[in-house]
Amino acid sequence: MAGSRTLATLQDGGAFFECPRWHDGRWWAVDFYRHGVFSYDADGTETLELEVPAQPSGLGWLPDGDLLVVSMRDRRVLRRGADGAVRTHAELGALVTGHLNDMVVDRAGRAYVGNFGFDLMGGADPAPTNIVRVDPDGTATVAAEGLSFPNGTVITDDGTLIVAETLAGRLTAFTVGADGALTDRRAFADIGPTPEGAVGAVLGGLTFAPDGIALDAEGHVWAADAVGRRACRVAAGGEVVDEVVMPDGLGVYACGLGGEDGRTLVCCAAPDFYEQARSAAREGVLLTTTVDVPHAGTP
Repeated sequence: MAGSRTLATLQDGGAFFECPRWHDGRWWAVDFYRHGVFSYDADGTETLELEVPAQPSGLGWLPDGDLLVVSMRDRRVLRRGADGAVRTHAELGALVTGHLNDMVVDRAGRAYVGNFGFDLMGGADPAPTNIVRVDPDGTATVAAEGLSFPNGTVITDDGTLIVAETLAGRLTAFTVGADGALTDRRAFADIGPTPEGAVGAVLGGLTFAPDGIALDAEGHVWAADAVGRRACRVAAGGEVVDEVVMPDGLGVYACGLGGEDGRTLVCCAAPDFYEQARSAAREGVLLTTTVDVPHAGTP
């Protein structure tokens, strides 16, 4: 495994970067505690694209080019049109039991949105939760239930949705139907134990905690390991076939594949994920390295 790859800094001085996306020749990412969606030129020049006061998370684009972004705390999906106007695309508060989380938007414009399921920062006990599908007209429907902190999500070119269940140490797959329904739930990769109990015991018992993920052209998933300071390339079945280790003092909480040839892996890194510490500091960084197999699927 090539765990010793050289890492370059695309951007520093963030609070807590998440949800990196390559779109229209630029990197995009959110920063939870600077409450913004940002884009980045190749030299790292940062542009504030959109302010999200209630904390941004997942990003995606509709077929017409409109930007969708998760607004975590008020449990909405926002839509920014070509004219720059922002409106509510969907209200999900009645369907979820925690802050909204990551999101993938498929090529038909359907958004699949995860949520925490419990008050993570408040120390509540973990609880199973769901993925909500938001159709292009804004209609919201529960698409899958019984998930353990559904987080980063990708969709393969042949119509398989893969979601990271962070607190279960696994990646789970569904078949996406022509109508957007998720069926045939199955394990894509069981990598570590699935601890139970209070949140402290669960976090302490995890040996692999997949957070943000990206898909490559060989059907492997790059997964940010939120407890292991590494981004792992995971094969179907669970074998870790490659890894990129973060510098000392940094964990990694999301990763994305992109760049002009699709072979740039960008990692969202920070010392930890705790809200109080991250919102009070500017220690978040976007790190990049080059991998062998390019991006595939969505996002």
